[in-house]
Order: sequence, then structure tokens, then C-alpha cells
Amino acid sequence: MARQLYTARLTRRLLLSERAACFHLEFTIDGMERFDFEPGQFISAVAHDPTGKQQTRAYSIASAPRANQFDICVNRVEGGFFSNLLCDLEVGQSLEFHGPHGLFLLRAPLTDSIFIATGTGIAPMRGFVEHLFPDNGEDRSQGRKFWLVYGTRHESELYYEDYFERIAATRRNFFYYKTLSRPQNGWLGRHGYVQEFVGQIAGEHASVQDPRPVQGAVYDIHAYICGLNEMVSANRECLTTIGWQRKQIIFERYD
Repeated sequence: MARQLYTARLTRRLLLSERAACFHLEFTIDGMERFDFEPGQFISAVAHDPTGKQQTRAYSIASAPRANQFDICVNRVEGGFFSNLLCDLEVGQSLEFHGPHGLFLLRAPLTDSIFIATGTGIAPMRGFVEHLFPDNGEDRSQGRKFWLVYGTRHESELYYEDYFERIAATRRNFFYYKTLSRPQNGWLGRHGYVQEFVGQIAGEHASVQDPRPVQGAVYDIHAYICGLNEMVSANRECLTTIGWQRKQIIFERYD
């Protein structure tokens, strides 16, 4: 069955990292009053390549629901048809897509949670944080604690750094940990892979260290992981080794 296609118009384009050629793109769906989705879901962009073949590529939504708008975060990939098409879009140009799709969603009831991401895997985490801690509107965090552990190779690839630091500075129950795997001289922050710090958080906080199930399948803490397969696997192993159940670990892989 054919999926319904929508047309989204690019309304804002920001370069997040010149080194990684990463762009933040904001779209508006003309003719639609609201685009309803759950934070963490993705859209599937559709376009025809130079041979006339229809190509489809999934992109996590990098925002919480906002009227008829959504954001995505895209790295330019050498020779990549879709990444170059998106990175070259000018404000006012359009993109066809279907969606929303996906089950990478905050579980109910809401629990303390660790968000773990590398690279553009930060996109759905931004959606989660915007939803939980809106700039305008009621706090939806229910007093739960949220740790964001974000890893990249270089400092220039810490996407949305100012935003997450602002939320951490203004919300007592949100904590932002950033780490670089290839820091340059002068970097004074954490260095290493994200799983090293996920393990440290688990050891420092009793609620993380002792994830006891409550009422059967309901747990008092979850982890949400988004990134490449190797990173996802390393963090799943880190958490299960310290006693977490697989149902507490929700993940989205990009490869």
C-alpha cells in the first residue's frame, strides 16, 4: 500500500559544524495545521536520483512537536545522494516525505533515564529534551532525573551544545555529559567513549545502580541509545553487565 506523501518547505538552515559539514534544517508543512508525532520518531524523505530511481532515507526528528513544523540534523556524506540533496537545499525549497514512523519513544510511565548518543544520534535526544523541558509551557519531566551522555570525536562536532548546557544550567534534574574520543590539545573536558561514562553514572547513582523492577515489567529507570551499531552494542553490554534487564534498554541504530 502506497504511503501518503507530504511536502515540507525548508524555513531555516544552520551550519552546526563546518568540519563535519553538519546542518540543522527546519521544515514547515504548508497546508497542514499540525504535524503530530512522538518525540524520538523519524520521517522518511523521498526523492528521485539522477537515474530516475526513487530513493528513501530515514531521518530522526530533532525536535518536539511544534505546530506544523519539524527539524532534522544531517551530515554531508561524500557521494551520498540524500545527504547532499538535503545539505544543498535552500530556504524556500521543498522536500517530500512520509511519516512519522518509529518506536524509539519515551516509555510510560516516565522514569529516570540516561540518554546516550554519538554524532547525529543526538537528534532524537534533542526531541526528548525539548518535550520534557519546553521553553514555553509546563515542565513534563515529572521530577524524574535525566542524564544526557553525548560523545563525538572532536569539539567542533558537539551539536546543540549551547542548548543542552542551557537546559542543564536551568533545570535541576537534567545533567549533560559530553566527551571527545579524539580531543585536541587544550580540551579540558572529558575524553573517552560514551560507555565509559555511562558506567560511571551507573556507579554513582543508586537509582541507576539498582534498577529494580516494579510491578512486573515496569522499571524505575531506562536507557535510550542512538548511534552506530558498535556504540549501541557497547552500551547495551555495559548496562547488562551491571545487572540491567534488556527491556530497560531502548535503542535506535543508524547502520
